[in-house]
Amino acid sequence: MKLERKHALVLIGIAVWNVVTYVTFIKNLAGTEGRPTGYYVAHTVLIIVNLVIAAVLGTWGVRAYKATRSTGVKV
Repeated sequence: MKLERKHALVLIGIAVWNVVTYVTFIKNLAGTEGRPTGYYVAHTVLIIVNLVIAAVLGTWGVRAYKATRSTGVKV
């Protein structure tokens, strides 16, 4: 499957959305107190995994966008 510019923009948009929502989640998590340690461990793992997913999707999106620009593919 060949990615088009619209696919690249969707991937970049999803990556940005993940980063924005999980940075907000980090701020909210830092403001909580009195929870069991497992709560913080589980949510920290969730945050890390989703930020890695955002990085991968963002990288794919940027590469696909650059590839469509260099080949002159029109959407």
